Amino acid sequence: MDFRRITINIAGRNYPLNVPAAEEETLRKVGKQIETMIKDFESSFDVRDKQDALAMCVLKLGTNAEVYSLNNEKNIKNTNERVTKINALLDQLEK
Repeated sequence: MDFRRITINIAGRNYPLNVPAAEEETLRKVGKQIETMIKDFESSFDVRDKQDALAMCVLKLGTNAEVYSLNNEKNIKNTNERVTKINALLDQLEK
């Protein structure tokens, strides 16, 4: 696997990372999104402490991930139910 050494700057700090080349663009994009979120929290909520802004980012991103996970589980359940119904209909047609 091809790894690259990159540096991501978040809240004024550089974080050196060794990442798979295929993930480099995604990590850079996420780093920029976090920077944007920090700036938004700092301006919207008058947050002056970077640690507070980062904590707010973590809460927002964690919430988004949990909502996505729950929606994904519901979609999988609905898809499985539909496949079961289709299989039952096909079984009836075969008889």
